[in-house]
Amino acid sequence: MQTKFIFITGGVLSSLGKGLAAASIGVLLKARGLKVTIQKLDPYINVDPGTMNPFQHGEVYVTEDGAETDLDLGHYERYLDAYMTQRNNFTSGSIYNSVITKERRGDYLGGTVQVIPHITDEIKRCITGVATNEDVVIVEIGGTVGDIEGQPFLEAIRQLRGELGKDNVLYIHLTLVPFLRTAGEVKTKPTQHSVKELRSIGIQPDIILCRSEVDLSKDIKDKIALFCNVDKDAVFTARDVKSIYEVPLEFYSEGVDQKIAIMLRLPAKNAALEQWKTLVYKLENPQGRVTIGIVGKYVDLKEAYKSLHEALIHGGVANDVAVDLVYVNSEEVQPRNVADKLKNLDGILVPGGFGSRGVEGKIEAIRYARENKVPFFGICLGMQCAVIEGARNVIGLDKANSEEFDLTTPHPVIYLMTEWYDFRSKCVQKRGKDSAKGGTMRLGGYPCEVKTDTKAFDAYRETDITERHRHRYEFNKAYFKQFEEHGYVFSGLSPNGELVEIVERQDHPWFLGCQFHPEFKSNPMRPHPLFREFIKAAKVNKETSK
Repeated sequence: MQTKFIFITGGVLSSLGKGLAAASIGVLLKARGLKVTIQKLDPYINVDPGTMNPFQHGEVYVTEDGAETDLDLGHYERYLDAYMTQRNNFTSGSIYNSVITKERRGDYLGGTVQVIPHITDEIKRCITGVATNEDVVIVEIGGTVGDIEGQPFLEAIRQLRGELGKDNVLYIHLTLVPFLRTAGEVKTKPTQHSVKELRSIGIQPDIILCRSEVDLSKDIKDKIALFCNVDKDAVFTARDVKSIYEVPLEFYSEGVDQKIAIMLRLPAKNAALEQWKTLVYKLENPQGRVTIGIVGKYVDLKEAYKSLHEALIHGGVANDVAVDLVYVNSEEVQPRNVADKLKNLDGILVPGGFGSRGVEGKIEAIRYARENKVPFFGICLGMQCAVIEGARNVIGLDKANSEEFDLTTPHPVIYLMTEWYDFRSKCVQKRGKDSAKGGTMRLGGYPCEVKTDTKAFDAYRETDITERHRHRYEFNKAYFKQFEEHGYVFSGLSPNGELVEIVERQDHPWFLGCQFHPEFKSNPMRPHPLFREFIKAAKVNKETSK
């Protein structure tokens, strides 16, 4: 079967959930026995989101091959239970960078380089290049129809229908149908204008997904179909739901996958969604609750911790408990108020991050968790803060710190490793203090050897694992013995023993920090082992502290 392409655009406003819509459609098509992958095209000029502030863009998601990508790729991986790669995310910056590089090489033989055809041809190359042996490729176009920076992408996908054939290309438009409470009715005009904007550049949507807080009546759907020139059975309600994992089931009940199958002439087969039904049932019927405190500096934007949030929910599903998240601003945590800030928490998690802002509050939170035997989970910078806290308050190295925060510290327990062996590329990597910010970190999947008789091994039940990284600084092995002598266990190391990956404490119910980001490899059907065990420890803590 020739690969089919589904293009998803958004209208009216941003943050309607195109990524979740794409992932949910992917779930339905995969459940019908099809091979599916999803691609995100972002209109911004950054080459990738790696140097962008999470307050502007949300989480930077890291793939197994080390690409720093849009957070929607996390939805794709979690929903499809499949790995995405660099080929699954392109930006205007990466597209223009590729075209300009070719122009400098002379690839265009002296011709004038223009948006059409050169930029649009590069976009089309990236789209078709993601298809290897997939039956269906779903492509999400970032931004909102009408944005000036998104026009080359829309022009490219307009051209592809003529090149690939109408039976192989489908356009889905996600729009907003607001419900006006004062009038007691929904309004279709924003959708009409959005489709009009899309049609003005030559794209007629085949299917319209209407994001709404209420179910749309047949009359409303028929009205939208009439004014937007689509089939009456091609307008669907994308209703607000309590859990994002309900979306595939909602789309299925609306018949979205059936209409897609008919329009693309896909094999007729019912979607097998038993796992998703079980998942939603567990989410709606927990046997208990635990409260987890996330101590970080991006607490005002929950999207900055999207994968982390979902991984904690997955850990709750594995333990039949609902997970209530309490976000604590680390900049506000001090010795005098830490007990008040962190009281009534069943577990404390310190996530990754960059920069010195809020670090002392994280260290204070870790001290509280260690001394009061509250289950603690430190991720990336969270692990490094646990090392700093231990150096200061357990070993007695009062001025211990990370070189990231204090270059003059007499005890750099965390330091900038300038040279290391990269197990993925099979060569030595080098970096320095003056290296460029973008793409110079230890990124993507790296191997780790787990020691037996440790909390880490109890979770993984295997000694050889691979986890994803995104950081520049490492544990300084010059302090290895001192930490071991004071009750710390280095339960995960790189295969050559040079890099510390996991650190634990012996005298604590559950105190574990990892240098990698386990949240990137968790999905609702297979909760990550460390999140499963962390929530289990929090559940036990709650039960025993009653």
